[in-house]
Amino acid sequence: MPAKDAKVPAKTAARGTSELRRADASDALPPEQPEQIRNVALVGRSGSGKTMLAEALLAATGAISRKGSITEGTTVGDSEPAAIHQQRSVALSVVPVTAGGIKVNLLDTPGYPDFVGELRAGLRAADAALFVVSAVDAIDAATTALWGECQRVGVPRAVVISRLDHPRADFDAALERCQKAFGDATLPLYLPVTKGAQVIGLLGLLSGTVSDQPAGGELPGYRDADDVERVASEAARGALIEGIIAESEDESLMDRYLGGEEIPPDVLVSDLETAVARGSFHPVVATSAETGLGLAELLDVVTRAFPSPTEHARPSVTLLDGSPAATPDCDPAGPLLGEVVRTTTDPFLGRVCLVRLFSGTLREDTAVHVAGHGLADRGHADHDSDERVSHLYSPLGSSLRPVPYSVAGDICALTKLGPAETGDTVSAKDFPLLIQPWEMPEPLLPVAVEAASHGDEDVLARSLGKVAAGDPALRVERNAETHQLILWCMGEAHADVVLGRLREQGVNLQTVDVVTPLRETFAAPATGHGRHVKQSGGHGQYAVCDIEVEPLDRGAGFEFVDKTVGGVIPGPFISSVEKGVRAQMQKGVSAGFPVVDIRVTLLGGKAHSVDSSDAAFQAAGALALREAAAAGRIQLLEPVSAATISVSEEHVGAVMSDLSSRRARLTGTTSAGGDLTEISAEVPDQELLRYAIELRALTAGSGRFSRSYLRHEPVPAAAARAAAKD
Repeated sequence: MPAKDAKVPAKTAARGTSELRRADASDALPPEQPEQIRNVALVGRSGSGKTMLAEALLAATGAISRKGSITEGTTVGDSEPAAIHQQRSVALSVVPVTAGGIKVNLLDTPGYPDFVGELRAGLRAADAALFVVSAVDAIDAATTALWGECQRVGVPRAVVISRLDHPRADFDAALERCQKAFGDATLPLYLPVTKGAQVIGLLGLLSGTVSDQPAGGELPGYRDADDVERVASEAARGALIEGIIAESEDESLMDRYLGGEEIPPDVLVSDLETAVARGSFHPVVATSAETGLGLAELLDVVTRAFPSPTEHARPSVTLLDGSPAATPDCDPAGPLLGEVVRTTTDPFLGRVCLVRLFSGTLREDTAVHVAGHGLADRGHADHDSDERVSHLYSPLGSSLRPVPYSVAGDICALTKLGPAETGDTVSAKDFPLLIQPWEMPEPLLPVAVEAASHGDEDVLARSLGKVAAGDPALRVERNAETHQLILWCMGEAHADVVLGRLREQGVNLQTVDVVTPLRETFAAPATGHGRHVKQSGGHGQYAVCDIEVEPLDRGAGFEFVDKTVGGVIPGPFISSVEKGVRAQMQKGVSAGFPVVDIRVTLLGGKAHSVDSSDAAFQAAGALALREAAAAGRIQLLEPVSAATISVSEEHVGAVMSDLSSRRARLTGTTSAGGDLTEISAEVPDQELLRYAIELRALTAGSGRFSRSYLRHEPVPAAAARAAAKD
């Protein structure tokens, strides 16, 4: 891997830029075999240098003519208006480079916590990850959370220490932080060679060669390390060799090494590549996107040590009816199987789907089956349709380069694929399959929106469907009790992106306060008299009923009891009274919220042989309930959720104190492994409306929480007065 002759391919003219929707066809044909492909996610917190690293690799390999700029909004990966405005990645993008005959699909993922859904999509499409850490910044809670995301899916990782050109860069300190956060199996393959305060090259610890990086980003020159450099690197070299041997399957290597035997470099490199592909060893490479330092070495690690699509585990599949099915091998000749990992909408091309192919070969004019199941709770109804692939592209950021085919293991872009959404399965029409969806993050920040005018409502509905189709982290809810349209987002930054995408499609909307769905109940027994008598010529309306209302236990629902005697109300009209009561319960009797947990007893009433009717007794029943409410005592009920908050030990006290201020009842704490503690509490929903934002601020971004509806409870007097006033 640390080969002396590792070279970056010579530059060629770029075929497209991020401003183009469709680029010219590339001179090179796409790979014919999965072994010629590497799918690599770029992972790291915002500001770590992922996007500029991708730009540098694109420029160094000739995919583009020159690097773009984040501040100018000209990078290939971040062409979306929201990304340019926020100056950080907000969505997954694919930027392929070619090195040594290997196509490397770099999946640039957002590092901000609000966009963890895009990160998980990128990890689903990837077979390995480059974990980018800045040589300038500390490793914070957001960085360790991202490492945990990679660890959870078991993706092999290499660590990239970026921004070595920065005046405050400190490789040794950054390496120490990485080893403390990621474990002892995180070891450098190269050490920076410095001249004064400037890093001018890298020394390969296994090869003993130095790549001198000239200014201006030209290709590096290679030489043997001098005696001073060899002595200075001896301790790091020994640690690397011991780390590789510890991961080796050859148990005799350690004894041979400790006995003074010089282990052949090719043996060490082979064991290193195996350990990296297995995910048990994380090599560290230092880079600078500005000077080009480490780019050749990084591509060498990616192409030689990272697994090809044939070596990485594939997701489970089922038949459309949910019965198990064998997961196809990563074989171009196998049955077609792919997954939509991102969906965007282009004003000219329509819906564009990024598809990771796991099996088979996709060509234009291929009949496919598109299936999406299991996301109904996110507003994505189950759907199946047969489609035909009309156009096939290789994506380069937002550019699309036509290709004749795409094989298993590759990532392609499809347009006009009917109702395809992010997370959908694309398979053969005659052998449809369904890939088990990856775990979607739970959005916990509600944002209520409404069309600015009645004429904008249809536009909002259409545009919201397009935005939701591409964002599985977004949950759309039309609350039946408050009649509000709620967009459940991951945080403020995510909400800004969602609203921005809607407005870009011409939607004139506004945000409003989220209304907590309260309920009403009777706090004590009460009686009501309903008299609905009208005479306006011809048949009149006549209905009289007397009811008694009693409160029931929480969650008991509604009971209706008939205690009339002597037929004072004819049988058919008794059910009419119940209908009227139920209708009034839905409308509310005090603050306009539904009434729950009561027993209504019909005690008596009067009817007229001609003027009584179903409608009249429904009106009388509703009136009787309103009069009972006016004479009795009404209590507001608020929803309460069971919340589980996961925080580090240092933030436990602050979080528990904050929960107490939110009228929460603490129910317990448990250790969640490491320095994490899980706090369980019952919290009114009103206090959780912005908790996703406030918990992040309270815990420096490390806090996470989940919630589930528990029950409705009486609102305290002060809060009830405020709710009634609103």
